[in-house]
Amino acid sequence: MLIVDDSALNTQLAEHVLTAAGYVVASALDPFQARARIIEFRPDLILMDVQMPGMNGLELTRRLKADGATRDIPIVAVTAFAQPGDETRLLAVGCSGLLTKPIDVKTFAAAVGNYLLSR
Repeated sequence: MLIVDDSALNTQLAEHVLTAAGYVVASALDPFQARARIIEFRPDLILMDVQMPGMNGLELTRRLKADGATRDIPIVAVTAFAQPGDETRLLAVGCSGLLTKPIDVKTFAAAVGNYLLSR
């Protein structure tokens, strides 16, 4: 699985929780690094921060879903700014769902696992 988040602290926390749960995890701190990591790592799921400088997570999601080599990778949006209607908007650009920040370390791995099971 690949975590894409411009916050090193958020990335490290999510990576720690998921690794402790037995997942193989890689991370990228920006969308451009994410593209390179996707090619080398070929993740089975991407956890995508929505708010990133430069290219936001929604634009990267659109591009990944438009690319035949990456369109089948499920992408779950992760954001601190969830508002009513956001999940519908995220699904429309190709996300499989939404997880909110800050993550709950007790339930995060199970919530992520549900997206892998529904694949």
